[in-house]
Amino acid sequence: MKRLGKKTNQWEKEQKADDIFVDNPQEGDLVIPIMGPSGAGKSTFINILLGEERASVGHDLKSHTAQIHHYIFPDPHRRVVLVDTPGFDDTNIDDREILRRIAVWLARSYNAEMKLAGVIYLHEITQTRMLGTARKNLDLFYKLCGPNAAKNIVLTTTKWDEVVGEVGVRREMQLREEHWKDIIARGSTMARFERTRVSAQAIIKSILAREAINAVQIQSELVDIDKLLAETAAGQTLRYSLKDLLEVQKRMAAQLKVKGGEEVRDQIIENDNRIRALLAQIKALDIPLPRKFMRWLGFVKA
Repeated sequence: MKRLGKKTNQWEKEQKADDIFVDNPQEGDLVIPIMGPSGAGKSTFINILLGEERASVGHDLKSHTAQIHHYIFPDPHRRVVLVDTPGFDDTNIDDREILRRIAVWLARSYNAEMKLAGVIYLHEITQTRMLGTARKNLDLFYKLCGPNAAKNIVLTTTKWDEVVGEVGVRREMQLREEHWKDIIARGSTMARFERTRVSAQAIIKSILAREAINAVQIQSELVDIDKLLAETAAGQTLRYSLKDLLEVQKRMAAQLKVKGGEEVRDQIIENDNRIRALLAQIKALDIPLPRKFMRWLGFVKA
């Protein structure tokens, strides 16, 4: 059932014809988004959990999950919808589009009165450091969920079969005491996905045992407050991240031009293309001037 009594929300204008959603959303459906960087094992987790190859899995360096896909987890008491999401490091799709797809799916589910049971965030234990795309994915994940959803988040490490036991334990401790410290303090829990159906089921059961929440931060921002995507905490964080990356690319461009020579011509062209792509994404996350003026006057919530 759609929420009534409001005009078309800003997020509804972000919808595209090829967006994929649940055919028959039902009030009381429980949603479990599975998030994390590309290659963390989101599709693998779903396939092992369901006991069959349902989600397409990539086996190369390219990101495989580009669209949002959902799968029904069999439960005798309610319908549980697993949501396979792309990471913010897709090889073919820019980060602004990834944010749009995730945000629109979550807004539609909230608008349809579906409940959010919890969120699973996957992280490869094989990662030696929390840098670059891994850091960006984590920062955006925090902004998508917000602090009030922390108790319904399970921070899950994957690929334990690819590390020596004691190495994995050290990295797990570092995640707990450094990178995930704040969100764990707010009530999030940690788990290991050991590429077995038993470990996947245990994670899902731990989520279903908790009280479902009405909305994560971006759902409330888009549906209840009617913010533009660019005005949300995740949108603003992505814009800052893109601007930082743009500065890196500009510095690289200057270095390449100083170096000169035929051998760096292709690198200069490729770098210029990246700069143009970043500028386009940043522009798409700009808040229109009339909207800024309305916010300044207090007619739009900041």
